[in-house]
Amino acid sequence: MFQNYADFDGLGLAGLIRRGEVSASEVLEAAISRIEAVNPALNAVVRPLFERARSRVSSGVGDGPLAGIPFLVKDLLAQIDGVATGNGNRLWSHQAARGDSELVRRWETAGLVIAGKTNTPEFGLTPYTESSASGPAYNPWDLTRTPGGSSGGSAAAVASGMVPIASGGDGGGSIRIPASACGVFGMKPTRGRTPAGPFIGDAWSGFAIEHVLTRTVRDSAAVLDATHGPDIGSPHPLPVFVGSFLDAVSRSPARLKIAVSKTPMLGKAVSAEVVAAFDEATRLLADLGHEIVEAAPRVDREEFSMAFLTALAGELRADIEFTAKTFGVRIRPGDYDASSFGMGLLGDGFSAAELIAAHRYLKLSSRSVLGFFQNYDVLMTPVLSSLPVKIGALQPSAAEKALLKVLGHVGGGWLLKKLGIAEQLAAQTFEFIPWTPVFNVTGQPAMSVPIGWSEEGLPIGMQFVGRFADEETLFSLAGQLEQARPWKDRRPPL
Repeated sequence: MFQNYADFDGLGLAGLIRRGEVSASEVLEAAISRIEAVNPALNAVVRPLFERARSRVSSGVGDGPLAGIPFLVKDLLAQIDGVATGNGNRLWSHQAARGDSELVRRWETAGLVIAGKTNTPEFGLTPYTESSASGPAYNPWDLTRTPGGSSGGSAAAVASGMVPIASGGDGGGSIRIPASACGVFGMKPTRGRTPAGPFIGDAWSGFAIEHVLTRTVRDSAAVLDATHGPDIGSPHPLPVFVGSFLDAVSRSPARLKIAVSKTPMLGKAVSAEVVAAFDEATRLLADLGHEIVEAAPRVDREEFSMAFLTALAGELRADIEFTAKTFGVRIRPGDYDASSFGMGLLGDGFSAAELIAAHRYLKLSSRSVLGFFQNYDVLMTPVLSSLPVKIGALQPSAAEKALLKVLGHVGGGWLLKKLGIAEQLAAQTFEFIPWTPVFNVTGQPAMSVPIGWSEEGLPIGMQFVGRFADEETLFSLAGQLEQARPWKDRRPPL
């Protein structure tokens, strides 16, 4: 048995395999043993694919740059031929996919060995991972807390050493949120950097993009090197990137002009622990020689929150209607979690004109935010407004669930809107995540870097946002921060 499997990052394991010091089969069996030992406490892996992985290894992993690295795929968006993509929903949990997503094909071409699928909230909606279909995922640093969402299972799996790399998707912070909560590295690439097809045309109207969560910066860069570029029909093709993201990690950045802000863009309050970690990160940036300026793009909290919520509600309603149509059933509240069903019900109350108006507002807001980066190389904010919350803390109450069930039976989306529930929900939704959604709307690259820690030893990620299509600068900065404040060997007390 390969005893020190969890000590290596992905590229480290690939190097051992390439040099013949250990076989791909030994690495995979070590990963499976680790998953079987740790997953019962975390519920991070909800769909083991061990036999598929063994078959892949026995037929050869090829000579790709990531050959033989065990890998987990989030159970949302990315589809694996013959395997269900559960989407955190009861109806989808046994529906086998018919074909591979382009991104899955690129992962496997690069040599990654898919060993399972990870826990996610229903339709990727919430910043916590607690679907009724799969049960809650738990944070390896504190089993009473959420690992974040929607890529919570992937983050928990990477943080606990099950695999060095796992996939995620980010439509409102869903890579960065769990990366912060679990103390791993999470990069959301520029809109269009990775492929979404052929089964999805434009995930969440272009807000969502897939990539990975990793323990090291170089693993994230290596995966993006292997997967970036448009696929056929991409609605957001970027100019072809001809450099190497991996090379950027080891290249110290020039002196950067970095705007920093701990003022919430969408919420109102920030905890003392997060403020302390932010202040320490600001000092670190200055010590590294960067120019620091307290500044941030201007965003109208109420209008932006309401517009984003409107767009999200429309997406959830479309998901629910597509699900009902696919399975030939009427829309039934019992087939969905209360949070996603309620959001979809709210979406049913908005008119087409209101949805278009929301998207127009968000596009105009994007122009303003992107203009801010003409004067700054990078913006730093916290990722979350507080430490990871307790399991269940953000769930609807029993009374709210009962109300949503009743309204669902009578088609009461209009009533939710009339009662002003939409405005209340918009105000509440972004208190925990008051920064991340803005940069899904603009499409800029943004990353969570685990350089902050609370006094009780819980991770606090800092968000760094780059100019549109400039992941290179972010990877260089992340590599520099990783050298200055190493986190790879900091492990949760499992």
